[in-house]
Amino acid sequence: MKIRKHLESLLPYVFIEPFEVLSRRLGRIPEQIIKLDANENPYGPLPVVREALGKMEFPHIYPDPESRALRRSLEEFTGIPAEYLMAGAGADELLDLIMRVFLEPNDCILSCPPTFGMYSFDAGLNAARCIEVPRRADFSLDIESICKAVETYHPKLCFIASPNNPDGSILDAKTLDLLLELPVLVVLDEAYIEFAGEKLGANLSRIRDVQLLDNLIVLRTLSKWAGLAGLRIGYGAFPRWLMPVLWTAKQPYNVNVAASVAAQVSLANVDELAKIVDLLKNERQRLFESLQSISYLRPYPTKSNFILCHVVDRDAAELKAKLALEHGILVRYFNKPGLQDHIRISVGRPEDTDALLIALKE
Repeated sequence: MKIRKHLESLLPYVFIEPFEVLSRRLGRIPEQIIKLDANENPYGPLPVVREALGKMEFPHIYPDPESRALRRSLEEFTGIPAEYLMAGAGADELLDLIMRVFLEPNDCILSCPPTFGMYSFDAGLNAARCIEVPRRADFSLDIESICKAVETYHPKLCFIASPNNPDGSILDAKTLDLLLELPVLVVLDEAYIEFAGEKLGANLSRIRDVQLLDNLIVLRTLSKWAGLAGLRIGYGAFPRWLMPVLWTAKQPYNVNVAASVAAQVSLANVDELAKIVDLLKNERQRLFESLQSISYLRPYPTKSNFILCHVVDRDAAELKAKLALEHGILVRYFNKPGLQDHIRISVGRPEDTDALLIALKE
C-alpha cells in the first residue's frame, strides 16, 4: 500500500504545542505560564458565552450543515448578505476547501512570505506548487514582481494576509486594487483585521467588496478578537458564482454546535468584545513602546495583536528558550528567509507585559 507520492516529501506544519504538554515540559501549572506565542486572546470568551455553552440544548444532535443561524448573525455583523457567507472550522478549513476546489496537481498558487505558513502547506497537501514573491524589507508587497510572477506562472490563487502574520502590517487599498486587476483569484486573509482600525476594523476591511468583484474572497475568524481559538470557528465571504460548488465540496457538518453557539452569542455582544479589543490595542501600544527600550530588540510597528521583534547581538533561539524555562513565558521564534533571528510576542494582559519586561531586562 502506497500513499500519494507528493505526500512523501511534505513537511509537517509547525504548530504550537498544547497547553497541557507545555505545562508538563516546563514543570509549571498552567496558571504559572504566560502564553504569548499563538496570538490568542488572553481574556478568552465573554462570560455570557461560557454560560451559553453550559446551557446548550442539543449537543447530541448534528449541527445545521448550512450554519443558517450563524450566517444570519454574520450578515448583521458584516453587512454582507448571508448568501455570500460560509462558516468553517476556523478559517484554516476554508483555506483548504478553496484549494481543494481549484487546484489540480502541479497548479500554482502565489504567496508573499514572510507570511502565514498554511498557504504553502495547504498547496503542498493538494499537490500544487507555491510560487513565492518575497516581501520587501519593510514587509510591503513587491507588486512589480507579483505582476511578473502572475504573467509567468499563471497562478490560480493569490493569498494575501492583512494584517500580515507575523509582522502585523496592513495592505494599502491601492496595492490591493492593483492585485485585483490581475487575472487571479485573490484570497484576502483578514484574521486580525479587528485590531487594525476603528469599529473592529470595519473601516479597513474589504469584505463588502466581495459583492462587487468576481475575483475576491475575504476570510475572517473569531479565534483572535472573540477569544474562540479553541472552538475553531471562522468564516469567509465568497463571490456568488463560487458558492454552489463550495456547498457541494465542504464537509456536511463542519461547524460544531458549541462553536456555532459561541459565535452567535459573541456576535450578539459585539460592544462588550469591542471593549476587550480596545484593552488589547492599548496594551499593544504600551508593549511596543516598552520593547523599544530593550537594547537587543527591534520591534516592528503593528496593526495586529502581536509584535514582531528582530533580536540583535544575541541568539534569538536561546532567548526564547530562557524565557520559557526560567520564566514560564512563551513567545514564537522564527529563523527562516526574511525572518532570521526574530521572535513574535502576542499582546497579553498588563500583568503579562509587566512579567515579560522584567524577564527581558534580566
